[in-house]
Amino acid sequence: MRQCGRSWTGTSASRKLKSTLHPKFSMYILGDQQHCDEAKAVDILHMDIEALKKLNKNKKLVKKLAKKCDAFLASESLIKQIPRILGRGLNKAGKFPSLLTHSEKMVAKVDEVKSKIMFQMKKVLCLAVAVGHVKMIDDELVYNIHLAVNFPVSLLKKNWQNLWALYIKSTMGKPQCLYSGSAQ
Repeated sequence: MRQCGRSWTGTSASRKLKSTLHPKFSMYILGDQQHCDEAKAVDILHMDIEALKKLNKNKKLVKKLAKKCDAFLASESLIKQIPRILGRGLNKAGKFPSLLTHSEKMVAKVDEVKSKIMFQMKKVLCLAVAVGHVKMIDDELVYNIHLAVNFPVSLLKKNWQNLWALYIKSTMGKPQCLYSGSAQ
């Protein structure tokens, strides 16, 4: 999906979708002993504080760790220590860990991260966001498109008046215009 508009530049927002957007999304848990045991039980990659300290701010190893997975979750007790232990590698890769508390179920948090989409608008006036995958049924895809369209439009100052055009595109197909307005 691609949207264009001027009044939303320089901001970012995220939205949780109803269905899982990335089924093959790989997660990594940076956790204390309890979270590592939970991750081991549900077969999720994990690393404890001692293993993190072995990386010792080595840029190549941290970069390799960042490439290994799509997203990271970190325990409450560890999240403040991560920049000191690993340096800026995960942050540079745009994969700084999300918070994982002991009160939350790990599987639910992993599913939440898998079904979240990020809207980041820089200086470019176009916004492209993935809203589905091949194995998704039509109703789920339509619902995701509605959420993905209406959420950023609600953040615009003049709502639909600031939107130039809205396209939807499959991986190999041509873009289809859903909306064409006259934004100034």
